[in-house]
Amino acid sequence: MRFRHYRRDLPNRRIEGMNAITHEPGPAVEIRDLSCRYGSFTAVDRVSFAVGPGELFALLGTNGAGKTTTIETAIGMRRPAAGSARVLGRDPYRHRRDLAGAVAVIGQETGFADDLTAAETIKLWTDLHRLPSQSDALLERVDLAHRAAVRVGALSGGERRRLDLALALATSPTVLFADEPTTGLDPASRRRTWGLLRELTQRGTAVVLTTHYLDEAAELADHVAIMDRGRIARFGTVAEITAAYEARISMRPKPFDPLALPALAGRTSVDDGLLTVRTTELQADLHRLLDWAARTGVDLADLKAGPATLDEIFAELEAEPTATP
Repeated sequence: MRFRHYRRDLPNRRIEGMNAITHEPGPAVEIRDLSCRYGSFTAVDRVSFAVGPGELFALLGTNGAGKTTTIETAIGMRRPAAGSARVLGRDPYRHRRDLAGAVAVIGQETGFADDLTAAETIKLWTDLHRLPSQSDALLERVDLAHRAAVRVGALSGGERRRLDLALALATSPTVLFADEPTTGLDPASRRRTWGLLRELTQRGTAVVLTTHYLDEAAELADHVAIMDRGRIARFGTVAEITAAYEARISMRPKPFDPLALPALAGRTSVDDGLLTVRTTELQADLHRLLDWAARTGVDLADLKAGPATLDEIFAELEAEPTATP
């Protein structure tokens, strides 16, 4: 599968820093037929996609689907078994040092020194990249200003994730790889992180995001790939992907007579008073049910309606037979 769409309306950028490089026209990140193996086990199997400047591309999948291995290869931590990875036109494994000033990474595991404070950590990072001191401003942006003097070892897991984000923002990256950056964050911090990621793409940064959360991908991503057993099993926008699955309407009608239900396009089932409708015509069936309830005086308690959830999509993917090479 190939993803060749990328925005051309954003200017190429040059990052001023220790390892400044120029991004030539084309995708900021391009993965072609990438395969990665651990011994005889194939963790990533012929994966292809591209991400242009100013785009956010989301990789979704369960644990073990191959997301992190794909990211590790794209940032030069491992050599592909087959295929290729290019970041800003360069091989990230061979040119990792050249890319260091233009590429930022938010990994699942932080590598901070526990004895440094949050402010000292950012100062060390900016000094290494020959950037102006900006600890106060960065800590404010990730809502950690009140924790500036706290040693990293005393920060919570969520606070460490936000500190990691602050370091990524410090270099104004051309490309950001964010591996599950909102894991462990409270709802307010999660939305703040979303805002910062949007800010980066608006400035022209290409973002590759891995996440378990469909709502996060729906909120942020231009395109989404769902990985399953090392391959890209579904690709498109969130709306395009979920449209291929049955939506769900659920409620507890009071009073309820199953024989009195209106004609619906979807399949109905009842479990302990909970009526569930699985349908490919969500809006039409919901309208029929609401109209029926208004005409008959039925109370649709606990009414919920929406597209297929990520869990449901994963379950269907797991049920599909493994594709042969």
